[in-house]
Amino acid sequence: MRKYVEDLDFRGEEYVNEWTPWSPQDIRRKKGALEAARLMLNSAQTAPFAGGVPSVEAHIVYGQEELETIARKMEEIAHQKEQWKEPFLYEAVMVRDSDVILFIGNTRCHETPLDAGCGLCGGGLDCSYFYEQKNQKYGLVDITDRSSKKEIDGPLCTARVSDLGYAVGSALWTAHTLMVDARPFASIGMAGMQLGYCRNSGMVVGVPVAVKSKNPYVDVNVDYHLINMDKVLDNTRKIYQTARIIRGFDYRKWIPKPQKSDEEDE
Repeated sequence: MRKYVEDLDFRGEEYVNEWTPWSPQDIRRKKGALEAARLMLNSAQTAPFAGGVPSVEAHIVYGQEELETIARKMEEIAHQKEQWKEPFLYEAVMVRDSDVILFIGNTRCHETPLDAGCGLCGGGLDCSYFYEQKNQKYGLVDITDRSSKKEIDGPLCTARVSDLGYAVGSALWTAHTLMVDARPFASIGMAGMQLGYCRNSGMVVGVPVAVKSKNPYVDVNVDYHLINMDKVLDNTRKIYQTARIIRGFDYRKWIPKPQKSDEEDE
């Protein structure tokens, strides 16, 4: 049996802390979030799917540049429609505050509907609503025309979209079990699709994962894209520098000394 040095000399120490961001001790913390995301992916893949056929693909994305690219794409989308501006800008900040992004997509919802005549999509019971608006032949949808500029190229099979919901729900259950913060976002999924993540899917949900003392996906400020931790730290630095310059006194003379009372003098 081949033996590795790591197996024979299993010892060492690791210091873990979330501050300073992207420092060695913070990277060690992020690695825990990455392992959690991998287990969440396992849960998504074993979720129940209609017809018992595999229909989920996933991408795990991490790294400072990679998360920044996703956040900037969300900011780009935010300014396309007024009603998207607030949620997309806010959630772009959450991407930057995350450790890992898990993209989960459904590969069948836009191409191979369940064909169960369920009517879940609100159309006819023969899936005509789906097929009549798709380029199809012999009952097979041709998805080779990729010129659509729509964020989501529908209509989609609702049964398959529900499968995606089961997959995301299973992943979130694992996150809860592992006690890591995670939350699903359609906005992150849309940005991921435009960046080429889960490229075989008709719909993608982005699930950011974080292992921090403060859950970055809840309890956010109004105008969060302007008032968030990074901005606060930067503004605090500015105030500190300004006060330091304006003061201009020797600190030994500037700090007020406690005054003695008359009783103490006596």
